[in-house]
Amino acid sequence: MNREIVLDTETTGLSPAMGDRLVEIGCVELINHIPSGRHYHVYLNPQRSMPEEAFRVHGLSDEFLADKPLFKSVAQDFRDFLGDATLVIHNAPFDMGFLNAELERSGQRPLGNQVIDTVMLARDKHPGARVSLDALCKHYGIDNSRRTLHGALLDSQILAEVYLELIGGKQVSLALISESRVSGAQAIATRIVAAPRPAPLPSRLLADEFAAHERLVASLGPDSIWAKYAGAMDGGDNNVAAE
Repeated sequence: MNREIVLDTETTGLSPAMGDRLVEIGCVELINHIPSGRHYHVYLNPQRSMPEEAFRVHGLSDEFLADKPLFKSVAQDFRDFLGDATLVIHNAPFDMGFLNAELERSGQRPLGNQVIDTVMLARDKHPGARVSLDALCKHYGIDNSRRTLHGALLDSQILAEVYLELIGGKQVSLALISESRVSGAQAIATRIVAAPRPAPLPSRLLADEFAAHERLVASLGPDSIWAKYAGAMDGGDNNVAAE
């Protein structure tokens, strides 16, 4: 099973080294590149005021965040959700820098997960093109009309769609779904094996019904499919009920 977590954050600014903090984390789980329906989402109290520039980006005010949990109180739940999954992040150094700064501040070790940076994927696939999330949505025809402000969970959901396009698009998902169905059918076939009957079931045809059928087959001529089938069955027990 290939488990990936598409992740996004919102912050008070651009640099944890300058005292900026996380204010939102959003994650979407993919299993074999298919959204599982599971997600992780939390708003955080940054213990500092929100600069106007950051507020204009995500709309998260001091008043809204005042009663939200501190990062250290959700750190373990967050780590438990991630597990050892590969992280899929747009401009990964930014988000990973903030996450690891918050973990260090909480006395925890940094994240050791493998990381896929979709900015690098997009630059490799579309050299010279703009690779912002909005630009990639436009390129791939992904609806991002709900994205009037940045939001970590919504951006993760949109990024999941962009990521699947970057690695091969809907064909990848369809192939994986088909493979999953085939594997499931094979597993069922392996588990469910019908035991042979100790004796064949008796025919439900009466003798006169069987005789009428033989006359019909004979009337079709010796080259008919029914005649050849009946000839192949002559040597076997037809299990006719003699009544």
